[in-house]
Amino acid sequence: MKVLIVKTSALGDVVHALPVLAWIKSADPAAQIDWLVEKPFASLLEGQPLIRRVLQVDTKQWRKGGLIASVRGLTSLATEIRREAYDVALDLQGNSKSGLLTMLSGARRRYGFARDGVREWPALLATHVKVTLTDRDYHVSERSLAVARAAFPGGNTAPLAGPLIVGSEEQRKLEGLLSQRGLGTRPLVVCHYGTTWVTKLWALENWCSLVQQLTGGNDIDVLLTWGNEEEKSAAEAIAAASAEQARGTLKDLVALLERADLAIGCDTGPIHIAAAVGTPTVSIYRVTDAYRNGPKGDNHLLLQVPMACAVCMRKQCSMDVECAASITVDEVAEAAMKLLKERGGLSASRGS
Repeated sequence: MKVLIVKTSALGDVVHALPVLAWIKSADPAAQIDWLVEKPFASLLEGQPLIRRVLQVDTKQWRKGGLIASVRGLTSLATEIRREAYDVALDLQGNSKSGLLTMLSGARRRYGFARDGVREWPALLATHVKVTLTDRDYHVSERSLAVARAAFPGGNTAPLAGPLIVGSEEQRKLEGLLSQRGLGTRPLVVCHYGTTWVTKLWALENWCSLVQQLTGGNDIDVLLTWGNEEEKSAAEAIAAASAEQARGTLKDLVALLERADLAIGCDTGPIHIAAAVGTPTVSIYRVTDAYRNGPKGDNHLLLQVPMACAVCMRKQCSMDVECAASITVDEVAEAAMKLLKERGGLSASRGS
């Protein structure tokens, strides 16, 4: 059985869909699973033993090249995919792009969401089997699993998150970096300021105060990560409050988050990566729903803004400043210390 998963983006959404792999393999251990993903996120899936092949699509580059480049890219990709002669394709995205890619796969059976689950209606044209979501499918990872269960009803295994593979080369590089900076013997907390929407961000001054609280006499190291220049500027401002910074490849980030004792962030990809490698998290949710998007399990504390208009899904809002301040620094710091103490992160130093 040859299976194609179509889940191209974004980073957090790709991570949320990972439990589908274990489900399919538990239903059919001989299944050969390929995954179609946007190029910037491909390295996240490379080396995953449950995936036979990672196929890349680069729609951003196609758009830069205009209509001709897009047509050429689609034609080349379609030829490559159809050569595999997939038995089953799962559209776990549910938008126009994923629908087109699922249709181009030529798979004999194509599964996706019913009308209540698609983001854009053209996705409905691509699938033979349309899966209606139920109340138990509220969490974003359960949405993907609902499609996988329909296609492979004999499965019996689905982890809460992941798995993600941590590369040995990245682990060695990370240990060298930590040693060079005098880090790694004390509990390590990774903080990630950035996320995709401005309305998802926690106030920069709050991050500065949080780092001061965590490093002020608590025998904790804080490491800041970023993904673009805007996030780098924010990290530099936060670093002035006594924290280190780190930037590397996506695989380096996976290794760092696996090594950390705790990760703190908003509704953002690195938080979901941390959960997928087994690291406890504290995460902040403003315009999105913590119980739909947040990591699952006792290792994770989810903080939802207390305002009546929370989970508004707005990318712009006149109450942005008030909303960003409605979760206090003390709340996040207390949650962080609670998890560190419960999970033994403050009980002993590493490498002693």
